Amino acid sequence: MKPAVRPIPRLWLAGLALAALAACSSSPDKPRPANLPPAATVLGTQQVWTAQVGASQTPVAPRATADHVFVAGAGNSVVALAAESGKEVWRLALGAPVTTGIGTDGDTVAVVTQDNDLVAMAAGQQLWRVRLGASAQTAPLVAGRRVFVLAADRSVVSFDGQTGKRLWTQTRTGEPLVLNQPGALLAVGDTLVAGLGGRLVGLNPLNGSVRWEASIANARGTNEVERLVDIVGPVSRVGNSVCARAYASAVGCVDAGSGRVTWSKSALGSQGLGGDDRLVFGSESDGRVQAWQRSNGEDAWSVDRLKHRGLTAPVALGRVIAVGDGTGLVHLLSREDGAEMARLSSDGSAIVGAPLLVGPSLVVQTRNGGVFAWRPQ
Repeated sequence: MKPAVRPIPRLWLAGLALAALAACSSSPDKPRPANLPPAATVLGTQQVWTAQVGASQTPVAPRATADHVFVAGAGNSVVALAAESGKEVWRLALGAPVTTGIGTDGDTVAVVTQDNDLVAMAAGQQLWRVRLGASAQTAPLVAGRRVFVLAADRSVVSFDGQTGKRLWTQTRTGEPLVLNQPGALLAVGDTLVAGLGGRLVGLNPLNGSVRWEASIANARGTNEVERLVDIVGPVSRVGNSVCARAYASAVGCVDAGSGRVTWSKSALGSQGLGGDDRLVFGSESDGRVQAWQRSNGEDAWSVDRLKHRGLTAPVALGRVIAVGDGTGLVHLLSREDGAEMARLSSDGSAIVGAPLLVGPSLVVQTRNGGVFAWRPQ
C-alpha cells in the first residue's frame, strides 16, 4: 500500500473538473427555481432561538449533540452554542478556514483546516494539532477515544484522541479524481464504515484492516468526470442498515453487520440521504424529493414542486422530513407522501448542510452565519 501522501496530480485534475462543473452551474441557461405556492400551515412551528456566528470563509455542515450545536463561524473559528438557548458557550479561532464538517463525541471536537491540519479541541481550548498528508472534506469521526479522518486521497487515518498520535493508516488506489464534498465516515457497532469510491468499506477501528466491502455503484463513463461515483454524505443509518448515495449514480443500502448489499438502484443526485426505520429520503439533482422503501428500495413517493431550488439532504423528524434550499427556506414535508406541512424562513441565504435534529428542535445554519432553531408543535 502507498503511504498517505497528497497526490498532487489527482487533486489538480479534480480542481479542473470541479471548476468545469461550477462553470456549467452558473450558465445563463441554468433552470430557474420553481415558483412556490402560498405556504401550507398544516403543522405549527415555533422559533425557539436564533444566533449569529458570522459568515465562514468556507461554509461547512454544523454538528449537534444533546447539549451543544457546533458551527464554523467568522474569523476561521469553531463556535459552540447552547442547544437549548443558542447562547454562545465558546469560540476558538484556528488560524485557517475549516474545510470539513465538525466531528464530536460530546467532549472532543475535531475539524480539518485548509492547511490540512487536523485540530482537536475541548471546552474552547485546543488539545492538539497534526498536519495531514492530504486535504479532507469529510467531518472527522470522534469515537472510542480516537479521531478518524477520511482524506481526499481516499486514505483513512486513526489518531489517539488524547495526544494526536497517529495509530494506523489504511490507503488504497482508486479513480484519478475525487469529489470536493463530504463523504461518509461513521461507526456501526464495532465497525468503522467509510465511503471509498463508490463502495462502503467496513474497517476494524483498532488496526484499519478491511472486514468487508459493499459496492453501491461502479465507475463507468468515458472520462474521469463521468466516472466519479464517490459516496457522498450524509448517510442514513438505522441499526445495521446504512443507506448511502453514490454521486450522480445510485442509492443503496448495506447491512453493516455482514457487508451485504441489501439493494442498489440508479438515482441522479449529489446530496446525501436521510431516513427512518421504514423509508429513505433523498433530494435529486433536479430538486425532486424522492422516498424509497428501506427494506427493498422500491419507490414510495416523489414530489417535484421544489425543482431547481438547490436542496440539501433531507432529515426525518417525527411525521415530517425537513429539507433546506438555496434561498434560506426550510421545507417540512409529510413523511408519508411528501405533501407540504409547513415552510420556515431564515435569513435568505442558502442553508448549509442538512438540517439538524437537536432533541425536539430542528436547527439549521445559513451561508451568512445565521443559526436558527424551530420546534414543531
